Amino acid sequence: MEWFNSILSFLQDWFSVMLTPAGAWQLGCIIAGGVIGWLAHRRWQSFIVRQIGESEKRGFRRMAMRGSVRVVFPLAMAIVVQVSAGVLSQFSVLTPLLDLLVPLLLSLAAIRVIVYALRRAFGPSPALRAWEGLIGTLIWGAVALHLLGWLPDVLATLDGIGITLGTNRVTMLSVLQLGFAIAVFMVMASWLSRYIEQRAKRSEYLSVSMQVGLSKLSKVLLYTIAILIALNSVGIDLTTLTVFGGALGVGLGFGLQRIASNFISGFILLFDRSIKLGDVITIGERFGWVVAMHARYIVVRDRDGVETLIPNENLITSDVVNWSYSDKHVRVKIPVQISYDDDPEQAMKLMVDACSVSSRVLKNPEPQTRMLAFGDSGINLELRLWLDDPEDGVGSVRSDINLAIWKAFKQHKITIPFPQRVVHLLNDEK
Repeated sequence: MEWFNSILSFLQDWFSVMLTPAGAWQLGCIIAGGVIGWLAHRRWQSFIVRQIGESEKRGFRRMAMRGSVRVVFPLAMAIVVQVSAGVLSQFSVLTPLLDLLVPLLLSLAAIRVIVYALRRAFGPSPALRAWEGLIGTLIWGAVALHLLGWLPDVLATLDGIGITLGTNRVTMLSVLQLGFAIAVFMVMASWLSRYIEQRAKRSEYLSVSMQVGLSKLSKVLLYTIAILIALNSVGIDLTTLTVFGGALGVGLGFGLQRIASNFISGFILLFDRSIKLGDVITIGERFGWVVAMHARYIVVRDRDGVETLIPNENLITSDVVNWSYSDKHVRVKIPVQISYDDDPEQAMKLMVDACSVSSRVLKNPEPQTRMLAFGDSGINLELRLWLDDPEDGVGSVRSDINLAIWKAFKQHKITIPFPQRVVHLLNDEK
């Protein structure tokens, strides 16, 4: 390992330099720069926290202010180190360590800004935020190795570590190259798919379902193409993937058929437009409106605010009531029974008048009542009214109108009967 030996030689040389007066001066300047950079970072972070609280609505400025926190420490330390190197050079003191540290600090600041900008481009994601520091450190490590002149030796060592699989040799370097290529092309595919999604949302000729379908289809195709291009870019023969394709087919046949079925069913739902975002549906005992459609499931939110994840396959194979498939107008029926001693025509008029308590009841079609049957305990009437916002539920409308009917009947002496039974007792004959 030549690079390892060069590192040991480098450390020995710098250690001997540190034992000289010039080395002691440089070490003191580095410590001073680190302390000043840390203090500047703390002060600037406190200032940014106050400023963000006062300007929450200015998104771009807020993003820029948050990003600036990441570069205060390396920039402040680089300035102190550069000034210290200039001062020491005036006294004919050589500063090789300070001259090497300045580009390292500047490259660290630039990499932190770039990685932060890339993360913000993907939108809010806890996973990306957690990996931001690691990604920046790895990139900065590669840049540091390049500036120190160790990168070629490190790459040669990584290329020497590997195993042979058939006719191909897999090395640590090839694995790292593959990971880097996949990351780069996946980033490009993600940006392109996001651009397509934004363009689709602004289109006046695409429905909501078509926008979602186009977005998901473009993501699948672009990610697949990105992975294939990444594999090809590092010299992997794509014909060897036929074995993987066969294994994937066997996996789909045995254990992944439900996942594949849900995935395909999701695209069927998007393109046949049987269920769309915002539709009010009933499946089984679950009633609510569709708030999200994903590749494997849809999200249905009910009136209690509970969100249920329903697999796409269930929507294809089960009976689904779509209250807003072609028209959001739904009819609500409210049964009422009155006594045989009351006037049914007066009761029917009062029932229609009770609909005025709810502004959600449509005037056209207008509410109507029907006399359905002569029941055992009274006359069966039914109020029929129409709504055009079933996503807000029908229980509140039914409750308000029932209460209004009860008040109107009580005011006009109309009786709502209850079941009655007449029991005749026969004397026992002995």
